[in-house]
Amino acid sequence: MKVLFKKIIPVLLIFLALTSCKKDDDGDNANDPKAENLKALGVSAEDILSADIYKTLTIELVYSPAYRPSQQAIDEFRTFLDDRVNKTSGIDFVETVIDDQSGVPFTIEEIRAIEDAERTKYTVGDNIAVYIYFSNGNFQGDTNTSVTLGTAYRNTSLVIYQKTLQDITSSDPSLLPALESTTLQHEFGHILGLVNIQDDDVHPTDHEDPLHLKHCIVEDCLMYFEATNTRAAVERLRGKSSVPTLDPLCIADLQAKGGK
Repeated sequence: MKVLFKKIIPVLLIFLALTSCKKDDDGDNANDPKAENLKALGVSAEDILSADIYKTLTIELVYSPAYRPSQQAIDEFRTFLDDRVNKTSGIDFVETVIDDQSGVPFTIEEIRAIEDAERTKYTVGDNIAVYIYFSNGNFQGDTNTSVTLGTAYRNTSLVIYQKTLQDITSSDPSLLPALESTTLQHEFGHILGLVNIQDDDVHPTDHEDPLHLKHCIVEDCLMYFEATNTRAAVERLRGKSSVPTLDPLCIADLQAKGGK
């Protein structure tokens, strides 16, 4: 990965938000015990946010030893979930350590294959599970001017390109935890349906950024496209004590689906 960037192409994250949420063919197989976790991005937002069907949320963090996210990022992510998700039986975190995966850089199809091989927690009973992979490699579509920090690609699946995060903060490692937190929370926001992922948000139509679809038009919001636009994200975090938060309209959209 490159530490310095001249220009970041915002279309990349739009592409990820729109194309990587495409429903897998096997998601329609009712006999597949994994079927509830093979659906399109955003369709399980209400199931994750509310306690109507699922009383517990399990978060599985999957990584190889050199790519575990910082404890600060994990703690801040837990706080983010506690603030937004209604689960009467609580939120559980499970950490799964795996070997470094071969084939770097990864296509999104290879990321799906890693999940299929390594994921251990699935939605069952009244427990809904979300899988988060902290990758030891970068995204195959990265260029000298544009890199992908994370992708939400199924209803309960996302990847954080941890190696990329480490590389772009190598000149100032103090920024790594904040960039981890921002990327993790931003991509989870897409799993929660933000912004208008399933075209079912209740906010006014001018809340979705028309130039960067599926992102918030409010510049200080966690779901603004620059929150994980590499160069802008690093500069926004520099000198700040906290990561971006959701704006009131994003919160209203989550509350309409059973969130806090």
